[in-house]
Amino acid sequence: MLPFGVGPLDHLLAGGGLDGAGLHEVAGASASWSDDAAATLFAAGIAARFAAAPGVSALWALTRFDLYAPGLEQAGLGPDRVLYAQGRTDKELLAMCEDALRDGSLACVIAEVKAADQTATRRLQLAASEGNTPMLLYRRYRRYGQCPLGDPSLAMTRWRIGTLPSGRLASPGVGRGRGRWSVELVRQRGGPPFSLELEACDDQGRLALPAAARDRAIAAGGAARHAA
Repeated sequence: MLPFGVGPLDHLLAGGGLDGAGLHEVAGASASWSDDAAATLFAAGIAARFAAAPGVSALWALTRFDLYAPGLEQAGLGPDRVLYAQGRTDKELLAMCEDALRDGSLACVIAEVKAADQTATRRLQLAASEGNTPMLLYRRYRRYGQCPLGDPSLAMTRWRIGTLPSGRLASPGVGRGRGRWSVELVRQRGGPPFSLELEACDDQGRLALPAAARDRAIAAGGAARHAA
């Protein structure tokens, strides 16, 4: 299991983290470029933490290379941690990912697709289990306003990521702070769906509670200690 390191998030996840031998799906909250970027960086942050050990890399597979590498690096997925592969069609891409998962030498496999039916997700889940390698399937929008997570899937978790206004920093004149996302777990095996507001990935791929929420948690912990 790979925990997020965010107490409320890990507490709500069945098993306390992401299964490192399973299929996990990600989509933007909308087809807007900002939500698309947030979902991409959410996946990159997860991949970066799976690939944190020396000498291992993640594979990012897609049919059209439009990734912004410096953006991925800001989420912890630098050029030394990621390999890229390009396929002509979603079907070809998914077959490539199955082979990569079964090989078992990668830290993580990420694929961007517009179409993956239930049979395809079953095959990916089996390959991830056989290779003991996590699979992140980033589902892109096919139709405006129709969430791609509406399609049936055997994924262990399904995430919908959207952007929120960032909070202001305490110092006047500095501008706004770290970006904020709406992180919604639409479905998970063995647990309920939920939604949290979190700060965007840092350069280690780590999410965080917004400052106000952290302050409330610290205050609650202090009150509990005094009560004891």
